[in-house]
Amino acid sequence: MTRPAKQKILLAEDETALAQILGNKLTNSGYEVKIVSNGAEALKALEEKTFDLLILDLIMPKMDGFQVLEQITVKKIKTSVIVMSNLSQTESETRALTLGAKDFLVKSDLSLDAIIKRVTTFL
Repeated sequence: MTRPAKQKILLAEDETALAQILGNKLTNSGYEVKIVSNGAEALKALEEKTFDLLILDLIMPKMDGFQVLEQITVKKIKTSVIVMSNLSQTESETRALTLGAKDFLVKSDLSLDAIIKRVTTFL
């Protein structure tokens, strides 16, 4: 009997400690996780491989999260996106959702377990 393939998550987060902790938590929850530290790397990874979910920080070097969202639309990349940011302004959330994100999480408001729970609702 074959085991079902693990769902693949791309985590685009430039805060190394947070990326490692969240990446480990997602891996331990049964997901295959690739971590990138900037928007350009995220876009390159999405072009090279199919991911079930992108967890996307907004403030990153080389290309911010909004630019990544715009490029996902332009390039017709099919993946669900959860934006995770410390920008809690309504304008940021509205813009991210308008650009195609499925959810907007404020990092400082959620525990790792709460983030994992939100992820499971999209996979």
